Amino acid sequence: MIRYAAGRLASLILSLIAASIVIFAVIEVIPGDPASFMLGVNAREDTLAALRDQMGLNDPLPVRYFDWVTGMLTGDLGTSWTYKTPVADLVADRIWVSLPLAIYALTLSTLIAFPAGIMAAARRGGPADLGIMGATQLGVAIPNFWFAMILVLIFAINLRWFSAGGFPGWEDPTLALKSLTLPAIALALPQAAILARVMRSSLLDMLGEDFIRTARAKGLTRRQALWRHAVRNALIPVLTIIGLQFSFLLAGGIIIEQVFFLPGLGRLIFQSISARDLIVVESVVMLLVFTVIVVNFAVDLAYAAVDPRLRRRA
Repeated sequence: MIRYAAGRLASLILSLIAASIVIFAVIEVIPGDPASFMLGVNAREDTLAALRDQMGLNDPLPVRYFDWVTGMLTGDLGTSWTYKTPVADLVADRIWVSLPLAIYALTLSTLIAFPAGIMAAARRGGPADLGIMGATQLGVAIPNFWFAMILVLIFAINLRWFSAGGFPGWEDPTLALKSLTLPAIALALPQAAILARVMRSSLLDMLGEDFIRTARAKGLTRRQALWRHAVRNALIPVLTIIGLQFSFLLAGGIIIEQVFFLPGLGRLIFQSISARDLIVVESVVMLLVFTVIVVNFAVDLAYAAVDPRLRRRA
């Protein structure tokens, strides 16, 4: 297990190095001059030159990349050109919206998908299976931003059970969770549809394996064989999807945060791109990529815990 974890850790470090190079290169080739954007088209050239020098834009790209990476390794993410605030402080403020939202949505997705996928597999070909597969097909097809607007129309405007947007802060946890409920549902249902289909498919594959037939030959019913043997062995592809979904929910909620006016990381990235605040975009995207890679690393370790064959191969 230690050898397997060490190998995956080395892969994680190489992935982070490659990701930092790609992120820096892509952000730097975006057309437009941040100094000109901040000062306006009528700014004097000497003023623009002074601001570029202050922002470090006149330094060679390798120097800027090295300064950025070493700063991140020491916890210094730089200072926002627009907000005049350390990027770390901006992230610290926004993460307490995006992270609870991602966890909330993933919890809802898992609570919906696991029973649905298991029921569909246990009753393959029956009305329950057909109904669940039809619902999941609909969930995959509906865009989450359109579904979010429908939720706002029904539950915020017509029924007035929830607010249409905004975040009141965590002073009142009940009110905060209530404000995140509609965004979490909008994010969770499409992901639950995907996860339920993967769970069903994985369970059906397991039910056709020899060890399940052996368990049935020893007297276990189909339901007992499913719960005692098939579910545990079917978790490997499901864990993959859960890891990817958490990464998507944390990093990919930009549109949902815009729909509900949530001050999260996604909205911060959107605003920073609009303002050409490159240091914020680079640092926040790198942090999100780091989170994605670490989550995948944790999923790989979970694989090894579930399937001992991976440890033997390592």
